[in-house]
Order: sequence, then structure tokens, then C-alpha cells
Amino acid sequence: MNISENTYHILLVEDNPGDAFLVKDYLSEKIINPIIDHVTNFQQAEALLKEKNFDIILLDLSLPDLDGKKLINKIVSLSRDTPILILTGFPDIDFSLDSLKLGVSDYLVKDELNATALFKSIVYNIERKKTFSRLETSEKRYSDLFHLSPQPMWVYNEKTLRFLDVNKATIEKYGYNKDEFLKLKLTDIQNTFSGKLNALLQNTKGREKMFLQNLSQHKTKNGDLIKVEIKNTRINYKQGYAILCIATDISERLSYFQALKKQNEKLSEIAWIQSHMVRSPLTKIMGIVDLLKNEGISDEEFDYLIKSLEDSSKDLDQIIRKINKKSKNINLNQGLS
Repeated sequence: MNISENTYHILLVEDNPGDAFLVKDYLSEKIINPIIDHVTNFQQAEALLKEKNFDIILLDLSLPDLDGKKLINKIVSLSRDTPILILTGFPDIDFSLDSLKLGVSDYLVKDELNATALFKSIVYNIERKKTFSRLETSEKRYSDLFHLSPQPMWVYNEKTLRFLDVNKATIEKYGYNKDEFLKLKLTDIQNTFSGKLNALLQNTKGREKMFLQNLSQHKTKNGDLIKVEIKNTRINYKQGYAILCIATDISERLSYFQALKKQNEKLSEIAWIQSHMVRSPLTKIMGIVDLLKNEGISDEEFDYLIKSLEDSSKDLDQIIRKINKKSKNINLNQGLS
């Protein structure tokens, strides 16, 4: 016989001594050390529920001071979500369904009760309550992360693209209130990229291309266009699936990226053109240096070579000055779109 070593704190509300004895015996058969508080009327149960916390409540429906639905409503209001198992001698299907609607966890008929059935119901309903508590905590955490996030976030239907929820940051960024958002689809705020941006995407490779592929251009309520980096994930949402989206405004970052790319192209062009202009006087200088190494040249030839070396050096200096001037004129604040 399997016996649970877990400690269960149980409130037994039962006025019939024989039934109470039988339930306690069933509990001892399946649980090594059950902690059982036994009361025989509602008034005693009310006092204990205000004073203690229990893992489960075993409730007889016919007490001397209260019974039926009124008793259930009272116990449910005092239970603080503790699972409630009804123990009754009347197998009334309609009433059992009504009891479940009122917040009861399970409905057990005394004549059909045994140690195994009672234990299974206790364990199942305690674990279910723990699962629900974890889900509620998880949903609360998700809700806090969602609604308090400084980043615009929204949830939309993956089929209809209709907004299902938006956080405060989204409302502030896009200018619509929540009711207006819930009437819109994702396509209502999306705007196609300009030709320049599409060209930039086509001409970019590697990590930069991966970054650009996550971009979208959105339109706010007042018509402003903003460039956003989008991160989507599929989530469980209200007994179905939806898409959770986080949007980061990267308009400034993208403008800088475009300007940097444009200026790098200018630098490459300058380097290519000027390298050809630099090569000519530099070649002359190298040739003159080789001639000056010749010990057999005359004074007149020496003077001519020195003059040519000076002229070539001046030419090279002018070219370098022009390159430096053009490089200084390159400004990352120019050409922003």
C-alpha cells in the first residue's frame, strides 16, 4: 500500500461522528501524518478559516447552522482559493454541477467513497491549485513586463493581424489610445520603405543586412514616419496563439548608418582617385633618388636633379593637402535621410 509522506493540513467540516471517523480513517490509510482540524458546524469552520491556512477543505453540505448553496457560498468566500471537496450523501447531478459553478473543486458521494478515491481527489485538487497559482504568477509577471516596459510592445492576431493588446509605451509612441489601437490591424501602421532604403538593403551584406531585414517603417497617428527594429515571437494568448512584438525606434541609428555608409563610399572614391595622382610625383622622386646615388653625375646634373626633387616634393605636398582638405569636408551629419 502506497502511503504519502507529504504533510497535508486538512479542514474537515462534518457533523456526523460516524462519517467523520470514516474520513479520518481513510486519510490515515493514505497519508502518514495528516494534520486534521475537525469542526461540526459552520460557525466553528468560519473561525478556523479566519485563523489558519489549509491545503484542502472537506465539507459536508448539511450542517446544523447552515447548509446547501448558502453554506457553499460562505465557505468559498472564506477559503482564500483553498480547494473545497464536497462530501454528501445525496448523489444529485444537477446540484453537483451547480456546486462546481459556485467554486467547489470536487463533489464526492459518501456511499461511494473509499481511501483511494478520497486521496486521489485531494492530491489532484491541491496540485491543480498550485498549477493555477503558478499560472497566475506567470501571467502577472508577463503583464507587468508588458505594460511597464519602456519599449513599445503589442500583441496581434497572427491570422487577422488585428491588435489584441498594446502597452503604454506603444500608445505614447504612436499617438493612438488603446481603444483606437484595438480597432486597427498591423497593416494600418506599416508603411513601405522608400527607394533609398530598399537600395540600401539590396547593397548590404553580412551582419548589417541581418540588422536591416528586421526593419519596418511605421506611421504614427499624426503621420510621422518612424523606422523600427521588430522582434516577433509566437505566444499562447487567451486559449489561442498570437504574436508578441517588440518595436525599437532606430530612426536616428539608421540615419547614422546610412550617412556612415555614404561617407565611406566618398572616402573610397577619394582614396582611389588620389592614389593615382600621388603615384606620379612619388615615382619621380624615387627615380631621382636612384640617379643621385650615381657618383658619376656632374654638378650641373646634380643641381637639376635636386631642383626636380624639390618640384616633385611640392607636387606631392599639394596633392596630400587636397586629400586632407576633402577628408575634413566629409561630415557624418551630411546626407542624412
